[in-house]
Amino acid sequence: MAKIVYYIGLGDSNMGYIHCCGALHKTRSYRLAPKEQFIICELDYLSKCPVCGHTVVQLTRVDKDDNISVVRKVNKKAKDFFEKLKSFILYEVRPLKYNKMNCGRFYLNYNEFGVKKRCYSNLKSLKIGLAENKDLKINP
Repeated sequence: MAKIVYYIGLGDSNMGYIHCCGALHKTRSYRLAPKEQFIICELDYLSKCPVCGHTVVQLTRVDKDDNISVVRKVNKKAKDFFEKLKSFILYEVRPLKYNKMNCGRFYLNYNEFGVKKRCYSNLKSLKIGLAENKDLKINP
């Protein structure tokens, strides 16, 4: 049996997860236009469970009294349910993407005065083994 686990707290920065086959699987999350007495409607869509291959769609709604209602469909019913709700989708909830660091993730072992050291800094700026030579134009 699959069930939804949704971490509420940071709003749009979180993704939905569906618990299926003993593990949490990331889903595509969509925010829907609220209907009737509901103030928040979210749709989580798992296209294929990596273990059992089921398609799972879960609609989670919160009303004015903070009561949560959940509608869950599996396989063919899930695909039909998703097609039916596509017209009500406002936007897709995507997690925040952070900028990558400008340095490598590797380290370099080197020996300095008989002591083994490990350099974690950017390897482009590292100048080990360069000697000053006035004839070469590589050294400023």
